[in-house]
Amino acid sequence: MNDENDGFFYHPLDTIEDAEVFETAIDRKVFSRRLSHERPYTYWTLELYDQENGIRGGGGLGVLAADTRRVAEQVKVPFVLITPFYPYEAHQKWQDGQIVDEHIPVNYDSFGFSKVGDVTVKCCNNICNLEVIEKSFDYTKIVAITEPNFGELYSGLSGSDHRLYQEVCLGFGGYQALKLLGLKPAIMQLNEVATFFAALVRLDELASNGMDFYEAVVYTRKHTLYTNHTLVQAAEAEFSLEQFENFVFPNLKSKPVKKWLHDKFVDGRIKLSSVTIEIAELRSGVSKLHARVANYHDIAGERVKFKAITNGIDMKKWVLPDIMKFYHEEGILDEFDMPTPNFSDNLKALSSDLILSFKEVGRGILNKELSHRPDQNGEILNFEEGEVIFDFKRRFVDYKRPQLPFKDPARLRSILEPINAHYILAGRVHTGDSRMAKILAEILNTVNSDDYLRTHVHYIADYDEKLAFALSVGSNVAINVPIVGLEACGTSWEKDVANLNLLISTHDGGVADGSMESYLNVHGMGEDEEVLELYTRMEEAAAAWENKFDLDMMIKKQLAEFLPTISGARMLYDYLDYLLPE
Repeated sequence: MNDENDGFFYHPLDTIEDAEVFETAIDRKVFSRRLSHERPYTYWTLELYDQENGIRGGGGLGVLAADTRRVAEQVKVPFVLITPFYPYEAHQKWQDGQIVDEHIPVNYDSFGFSKVGDVTVKCCNNICNLEVIEKSFDYTKIVAITEPNFGELYSGLSGSDHRLYQEVCLGFGGYQALKLLGLKPAIMQLNEVATFFAALVRLDELASNGMDFYEAVVYTRKHTLYTNHTLVQAAEAEFSLEQFENFVFPNLKSKPVKKWLHDKFVDGRIKLSSVTIEIAELRSGVSKLHARVANYHDIAGERVKFKAITNGIDMKKWVLPDIMKFYHEEGILDEFDMPTPNFSDNLKALSSDLILSFKEVGRGILNKELSHRPDQNGEILNFEEGEVIFDFKRRFVDYKRPQLPFKDPARLRSILEPINAHYILAGRVHTGDSRMAKILAEILNTVNSDDYLRTHVHYIADYDEKLAFALSVGSNVAINVPIVGLEACGTSWEKDVANLNLLISTHDGGVADGSMESYLNVHGMGEDEEVLELYTRMEEAAAAWENKFDLDMMIKKQLAEFLPTISGARMLYDYLDYLLPE
């Protein structure tokens, strides 16, 4: 079904009725379009968050990249993910009342990567040598470029020379790496504008090898997808012409390509989104709401249309195995972890007693993970069966508003104390974000001024995917309150819903794919009203975990509404359907 309305496009997967049909559809798209191990689907990302394979990212963008690769492996789609391997990881700890950053060196040899060769890029009149490393699976690969001085993920300001150097290395070096491995991209998915240079080097190769420039542009555009994860073009960093003359133009061979790129500068400055929009005919947003409201314009000033392909998750990775077994045995999910045609009817097999038993298993996983992660007071936590845990687990950035529940400490205490509930804060403060570091310190000062909150509100530093999983399976209530209109998608809430947590959220990002009635919605005219609404919803959630009938009803309502959205296989099929139409 296609829905077109005011520039908003959404193509939900409503024709895949069972596993056999899905597999046939994947096979048809893969093989009839010559998608193969030699001509794979290529996915370019400056960030990968895949601790199992030795690469630690910074947030949801990297987690999504890892999930997409794993889902491609599960459904047997030839897929290559190209990313930098950063020789340092950033970690954080809470020390003397403040966030302290730590920088730990890592070696790719420790994680099963092997070196396959070297490539070079030209920067500032120098030749920069890059190692090419890879890790292969049955149907997918991770290909990475690295060098000792590459630095950390997102090191330097977004418009800095070093950031541009990293992006140029990924694009020009990564494309050479594919050629070194004998691979030719059938599809190029650009995960945010930092990966623009991968498409640029493909355009340059076609044009410099004899293809008419305009034909090269058309070919590149038709085989390139730009996936946008942010909402406002104006917030994007810019680069100068001088920076491009030092880092980009020396790597280009085609004079028409150089002129084309040079002409995109306005007053000696360029936004990568402007040229990414020009080089990619296919453009996607990561939720229905995001595709509708993202405010991006092309060089001519025309607003750009995005197709909505809502982010999904790798459910095998993020959902408690006991719950996944239940979903499969009861015919709620098929073998590709997609909802069956009658999944909502089959949810009747879920009971409040089962929910509580799954939470008991998850609580054990959470306690084990917390056994080596002290809270802000140096306490090692061990939660009892039946204790209700609220959590906020996502990046500490302004628009996500981690401080909202602490506006009225007395009211927060009145919610937690009657049932002896706890509240866990977990999330990374970006290095250099002094505002959010200050807000976190203020939250914890507020907590420490109250005898009850001091022992029932816990900040766990160095948030990572292991802690994210443990909280998803071991907590009871998830708090997700971004300022409406600023969250592109988010996937933490998807993990919470799939793991049978109650979701308290504003109607933003991917949550807005569903109805407000399907979860505990926070709304209001202004922040003061939203805070009052949040407290009311927290009271309702606390009561539900004390009332089996309400718990059963509310969890089933969430699952019935959101399981189709959550499926990573659905997401990947939607991408294939968009990139390789019949």
